[in-house]
Formats: sequence, C-alpha cells, structure tokens
Amino acid sequence: MDSRISEFLTFLAVEKNASENTISAYRSDLAQFEKSVAGQTSDNGASWEAITDQMLLTFVEELRERRYKAATVARKVAAVKSFFSFMAAEGILTCDPTEELRSPQVGKALPRTLTPEEVDELLEQPARKSTPVAQRDKAMLELAYATGMRVTELVSLDVGHVALESDPVTVRGIGKGDQERALPLYQRSVDELRQYIFHVRPKMVRNRNETALFVNRRGGRLTRQGFWLILKNYAREAGLDGITPHTLRHTYATHMLSGGMPLRNVQEALGHASISTTQIYTQLTDQQKREQYDQAHPRA
Repeated sequence: MDSRISEFLTFLAVEKNASENTISAYRSDLAQFEKSVAGQTSDNGASWEAITDQMLLTFVEELRERRYKAATVARKVAAVKSFFSFMAAEGILTCDPTEELRSPQVGKALPRTLTPEEVDELLEQPARKSTPVAQRDKAMLELAYATGMRVTELVSLDVGHVALESDPVTVRGIGKGDQERALPLYQRSVDELRQYIFHVRPKMVRNRNETALFVNRRGGRLTRQGFWLILKNYAREAGLDGITPHTLRHTYATHMLSGGMPLRNVQEALGHASISTTQIYTQLTDQQKREQYDQAHPRA
C-alpha cells in the first residue's frame, strides 16, 4: 500500500504543484487510513482493491470516536477520496469505492463580535494612560474600529496614507493585490490620529526617514505580532475573552450593517472581492435582531 500512497503524493507535488504542508497533511491522513484498514482485516493488511464500504464507514466512525472536530474529519475523508479518485483515474483500480462516501457537513462558525459597549470599554483602556505608547494605541485601535481594515493593512500604513487635509478625512488602505481603497473616518478617530501624528509620533521615531504610521518603542514599524500583543493586553484589562486582531474587523462590519450601511458598501470598505464573503455578517445582524426581539417581546 505504501507504494501507491507514494505515487499519489508524487502526483500532488509534480502535477498539482501542492505545497509541502498540503503533502504532509495528505501523508498523515492516508497513513491513518491505512492503519485503520489494517486493523480491520484478519491478516493485518489488505489491497486497495479489497476496500469495502464498511471499511470506509468504520474509518469515519473511528475518527468521530476520537472526538476530532467535524472540519478535521472532513479533511481526512477528502484526502481518502482524492487518493482513490487518483487510483481510479490512473487505472490502478477499476472503480472508486469512495464515490458514495459523503464528507461530514461542516457548519461555518459565525465570527466573534463585540457589542458597542464592549468596544467602548476596550478603547477606554489606553485612554486611561498618558504615555506616548498608550496614545499611539488609542489612535491605532480607534482607526482599526473606524475602518475595519485588516491587521496587515493597519501596520503597513505610512503617514502619507492618511489624508488629514481632505474632507472627510480618509485613509487609503493597502488592500490585497495592491488594490487601494479610501476609507472614511469618524471624528473621534480623526482627533486621535491628529494627536498621535503631530504630537506623539515625533517623540517615538528615531529616524526622520521612517515612513511607518504606527511605530514601536524602538521607532521602527510596528508588526502584526506587536499589534496582537497590544490588543491582547487591553482586552484582558477590559475583561474581554476570545478577542483576536480580526475581531475589530468583524465588529466593524456587523455594526455598519446593523446601522443601515448597504451590504455593497460594506463589501467595498472591507476590500472583499466577492460579496458572498461579506454576507456572513448579515447572519450576525439577523441573529442579533432575533435576540433583541426575544428580549423585548412580552410573549417571546
């Protein structure tokens, strides 16, 4: 059996140009399947031609008994199906025994978002301090919530990307595929940015040629990891659990839709190539409306 798996992995590398991580995952999943099949046969081994529907179902049940997440089970089943599809296409097998095997349905979890009150509490944390770093953090978090931009875009911003002289003030975010987009700001975020750019940032930079908008304690460009640590600390101080750098982006989108901003405008603001990616946030607003209904209606 190992020789067939090796052939398949070579096919993935050469014909499909699969990454090393993908090939490694397939190798691990197929080795687990091979072990399962071997344990189901009396002679501790079987040819691929002898694989039965029951063997396949037993493998899936074994995965579930080991309490793998549905997404992990689906991935392992997909690896097995791809392997048998390859052997059928190559004429190694006369038929594909996995044709009727269905992968587990994986529900897409809705992203974590903050309430307006939780956002206020989070943004209040750096405001309680008067250090240059805290003032930078306040401007940065306000900007993240004002625009919903990705963390990579946020830390990639240069001072020149902020058009403070325009009306309304906008940030020209760096999007995926080098596609830029202009993002309007609310007044409080504008005030925090002005304070940071004109009064705080000059104290933090050490090189006059530094272009980064948000700089670290050494005066260089702040990294994604640096932003994550900053957010994590303030979230802990605010008593908020499960907050990630993407949480503010999810929150921005949900609050904009709840406030009446058209879905297409939210899509453009987030820089989504497809509107279907943005539509997940409509599920969040529908869910929130349902919760509000249940709380408000006397007979709910």
